[in-house]
Amino acid sequence: MNRLFRILFPALLALSGAVFVLSCLDSRTSDTTAVYTYKLVNTYPHDRNAFTQGLAFENGVLYEGTGLRGRSTLRRVELETGNILQIRKLPPQFFGEGVTIYNSKIIQLTWRSNVGFVYDKESFKLLQEFNYPTEGWGITYDGKRLIMSDGTSTLHFLDPKTFKQIGRVKVYDKRGPVTKINELEYVQGQIYANIWPTDRIARIAPKTGQVTGWIELAGLLSLQDRSPLVDVLNGIAYDAENDRLFVTGKLWPKIFEIKLIQPK
Repeated sequence: MNRLFRILFPALLALSGAVFVLSCLDSRTSDTTAVYTYKLVNTYPHDRNAFTQGLAFENGVLYEGTGLRGRSTLRRVELETGNILQIRKLPPQFFGEGVTIYNSKIIQLTWRSNVGFVYDKESFKLLQEFNYPTEGWGITYDGKRLIMSDGTSTLHFLDPKTFKQIGRVKVYDKRGPVTKINELEYVQGQIYANIWPTDRIARIAPKTGQVTGWIELAGLLSLQDRSPLVDVLNGIAYDAENDRLFVTGKLWPKIFEIKLIQPK
């Protein structure tokens, strides 16, 4: 009996190890995170020349940050018409990125310059510059903290007065780390994040970094509205007063108001 056990034990051990590995792989690849679809509510015109990097909404108007060196801007935009009501051009060496509203100020990131700008919300006058050690991608405000993405799986929490980091969280789903986190918007206690260069938006729990849901927006921009210059989905804005969600993309001709459809 002992001799038989010595012969069979290594084979049994190898088999149990293989079963364990396969079960782990299955659990990592079978992502059961909720998947949301959408209903199209309204469509609004959008400047085809706007390489949208950040989007925010307040008091009936959009605030938009655009990118590309020599073309980066901060804009106030009339939602219904797409008209640019106010614009400030960034110096040509900067590649503009995400924007957010903090009280009476607008905060705008840049990509690889490690510099952010703080503007007066009404006049667009530059009030302050601040620095950060990472790339700048997306930024939003949760009522207490600034939340910033840098293209990795990490979200950084910043003090909105000092811009010092006061925390961070790694974003993940059942497959592992979620990287390429881009434009951000804080929506009813969740962080919504464009994942570059996809047509998906992640819903992220701020405390844990867990992706609690995926919003699938493939096909939102019709083939008729596409052109060789059209780039990826990027830009999320939320009208908290009226519970409206807006999305667009880089060089897209339209902004879409959508209503999420809960998974069954």
